[in-house]
Amino acid sequence: MAKGTPATVAAAKAGISFDLVEYVYDPDADSVGVAAAEALGEPPSRVFKTLLIEADGKPVCAVLPSDREVSMKRIAAAADAKSAKMMPVSSAERLTGYNVGGISPFGQRKAVPIFVEAAATEEAYLFVNGGRRGLQMRLAPEDLVRGLGAIIADFSA
Repeated sequence: MAKGTPATVAAAKAGISFDLVEYVYDPDADSVGVAAAEALGEPPSRVFKTLLIEADGKPVCAVLPSDREVSMKRIAAAADAKSAKMMPVSSAERLTGYNVGGISPFGQRKAVPIFVEAAATEEAYLFVNGGRRGLQMRLAPEDLVRGLGAIIADFSA
């Protein structure tokens, strides 16, 4: 890879140690994250997806295992909000600067509060999107949380 993505540049700038792993992205997969896990030969619990949520109308980022779903009630509580809903795709892409399927928690166009599912702390390492479809960053959970200034919370269903 000749040049980095905004995600890899931001992670490197934050002093985060990571490895890049490329895989064949399947845009027709029922679950892009689970398909990525299969392509990487990793359990879905170790390959995290990045979702953009509106909590009381304000954007927040949720990072969780690809085989789990966000509990809107729990993410709202974590964000100190009354309600939460998924952000429309066009809004998520505009806010982050990434295409859906390639949204990384690192290097987003606009800084928003980031919540990492507590299950991340149970893994020796995990994967998050590297800023484009077919690119994953392998890193330690503590580096993910530290590098993002993220809040650890239990918000999956």
